[in-house]
Amino acid sequence: MADKSSSDDRPGRPAHPLAQRSPGRTAPGRGSGPRRPSARRPLPPGEQFFTPGATGLRQKIERLSAAPMVFLFQLPRWIVPAVLVILLLAGFALPSFWGGLAALVVAAFVVWLAYMSWPSLSFKGRILRVALLTFLLLLAADRFGAF
Repeated sequence: MADKSSSDDRPGRPAHPLAQRSPGRTAPGRGSGPRRPSARRPLPPGEQFFTPGATGLRQKIERLSAAPMVFLFQLPRWIVPAVLVILLLAGFALPSFWGGLAALVVAAFVVWLAYMSWPSLSFKGRILRVALLTFLLLLAADRFGAF
């Protein structure tokens, strides 16, 4: 059975340059000889790297976000959540400009991820992201002295 996660099994649809395997590496079960364990996590399986039929702004943002998304995926799993938790705690703990700035960084990350995942979200998922973003913006506004 063919591996559906690799682009070479889908004729006519080239893989995005960031999702292609580097030269000299073969997929598991293909080629001969021992494989060196990869220091990076492999990309998750999936049929498409971008939203099918996306046009205009969405297509441009998805293309610009591809490299940062792959970079974040290659980091150890605990780094991104740990940094976000630290920034969120700073937003709660610092009743000043710095707390608002930390909350805005978390809000910007949430907006970016929500925008990237919006087409595949259910109604409940969209409501949850909007509620989270509203909470983070209210926290930032409070730290900047709006309330």
